[in-house]
Amino acid sequence: MTDRAPQPVDRQLPTEESRDLLALVREIAQREIRPRAAEEEDSGRFPREVFTLLSEAGLLGLPYAGEFGGGEQPYEVYLQVLEELAAARLTVGLGVSVHSLACHGLAGYGTKEQQGAHLPAMLGGGLLGAYCLSEPAAGSDAASLTTKAVREGDDWIITGTKAWITHGGVADFYTVLARTGGEGAKGITAFLVPGDAEGLTAAVPEKKMGMKGSPTAQLHFDGVRVPDARRIGEEGQGFTIALAALDAGRLGIAACAIGVAQAALDEALTYALDRKQFGHPIADFQGLRFMLADMATKIEAGRALYLAAARLRDAGKPFSRQAAMAKLFCTDAAMAVTTDAVQVLGGYGYTADFPVERLMREAKVLQIVEGTNQIQRMVIARHLAGPETR
Repeated sequence: MTDRAPQPVDRQLPTEESRDLLALVREIAQREIRPRAAEEEDSGRFPREVFTLLSEAGLLGLPYAGEFGGGEQPYEVYLQVLEELAAARLTVGLGVSVHSLACHGLAGYGTKEQQGAHLPAMLGGGLLGAYCLSEPAAGSDAASLTTKAVREGDDWIITGTKAWITHGGVADFYTVLARTGGEGAKGITAFLVPGDAEGLTAAVPEKKMGMKGSPTAQLHFDGVRVPDARRIGEEGQGFTIALAALDAGRLGIAACAIGVAQAALDEALTYALDRKQFGHPIADFQGLRFMLADMATKIEAGRALYLAAARLRDAGKPFSRQAAMAKLFCTDAAMAVTTDAVQVLGGYGYTADFPVERLMREAKVLQIVEGTNQIQRMVIARHLAGPETR
């Protein structure tokens, strides 16, 4: 291959510590993640040992408080770590984002006693989390969920089914949203449920077009007993907790999308510089050069958008609108860039011998998870024009 291969992303990082952190992440990605990504995705193998390694390296709790084992990194840095991991393998990058999402409720709304009892193991003790909001009949309309939690003395009994759960069946803990009151958003409460709780079972994982190494499964709660000490926040506060987590989670998806897009551009550029037709590298032809230029521009714009939203969050300012914009733009960009990458490689791009076809399949799911891109447009429009009057 050509010696003009793409260089690592030139990142603007706030501290020397964060630059060292990104160098460590790139090293782990190159040594432990990228070499086995294609084979393990093809076989559907979940890389649990990689998450154990990331936990040991302090990479599963980066945006959380140091007193509980977190890395105390700003979102500006954490999201760029996600981008690097997703560029190596989306199953890993998205998995870290989901784990962080699962920790968000307890870290933000739990009592000091709860945080001290559970967060150290969640953030740096080798545990892996999952987030349980969606249900078979409650996807975009999450406030209509029907999984119930009924009070029985000092315990809650949870019954129902959750759907589309990343890490379903392999997670060590689940942040679960269940109905404890009346209809609508105000009747929902959050709970921290152990992965080995009696009465909790996982269905056979879904057969997906991409991310085959990341298990996505329904979870069945058949009278799962959870002590009130594992209730997160107040009764009826669950939907507020869920929305706050989703705002942060959408930035994670945006960063992962840019990672996938960057990986696709890198593959396309390397191929275009090496592949010769009519006596010249195909990168010499203007039509293809313009495609590469457009791909790179979408990636830079998306990266700038998610980092701008992250800096708002780090400053304690509202960022919900910007998070929705970042998720929308970055995931649409990833779909466009990966599609163009397949086109640059031509027939080779359509084969499993090159990674771009896998990246294209993986990019599609990012337009769906953490709120579809149609939902993101609704969120943005409500910030601009207020609630719908119909």
